[in-house]
Amino acid sequence: MKKIILMIFTTFITNTANAANSDFWSKSYKYEAEGKYLEAAAVIEKNLNRSSDKEFALIRYAWLSYLLGNYDDSIANYQKAIAINQESIDAKLGITLPLLAKQSYSKTKRYAKQVLEVSPWNYTAHMKIMLCEQAQKRWATLKNHAANLSKHYPTDTTVLVFLARAYAKLDEADSAVDIYKKVLIRYPDHYEALNYINQ
Repeated sequence: MKKIILMIFTTFITNTANAANSDFWSKSYKYEAEGKYLEAAAVIEKNLNRSSDKEFALIRYAWLSYLLGNYDDSIANYQKAIAINQESIDAKLGITLPLLAKQSYSKTKRYAKQVLEVSPWNYTAHMKIMLCEQAQKRWATLKNHAANLSKHYPTDTTVLVFLARAYAKLDEADSAVDIYKKVLIRYPDHYEALNYINQ
């Protein structure tokens, strides 16, 4: 009889703990959906060391820290997640967000290139690198990068916009117009493309 009572009690405690564990996740998502990032982060922070999924908790906390503009805190927690799992594409792409916000372009590219080592045509990683190339005004590099990437993503408007901007900055106006016309095929009301062609 004592064994049965002990089993029932243990099951009850386990289920209660699991319910509490999932409850803080629910609260966090609810707060985030309401734009209450501070409250969402506080719930995760309180449970960082109690979560059954520490890696995910760190990534989520890092994301919320980014949304709050706490970039150093965000970077630190993404790094902790990477230390747990060196293979994490999620964390390596995630850390590029606060790094870009801090204009740390070399570090942003370093993490993005780590992703490309295992996933050579990862769209998000290439986008982060092209944002850095644009910010650093490396127009020739950006032109070659965007031209190459557009072969793999021929329907994508954003890649073509990067390519058109690079041509424009390199004073290759005819090529820029040609690419912006391709942009308009994909996105007929694209303001930047219309503005450039009509100027």
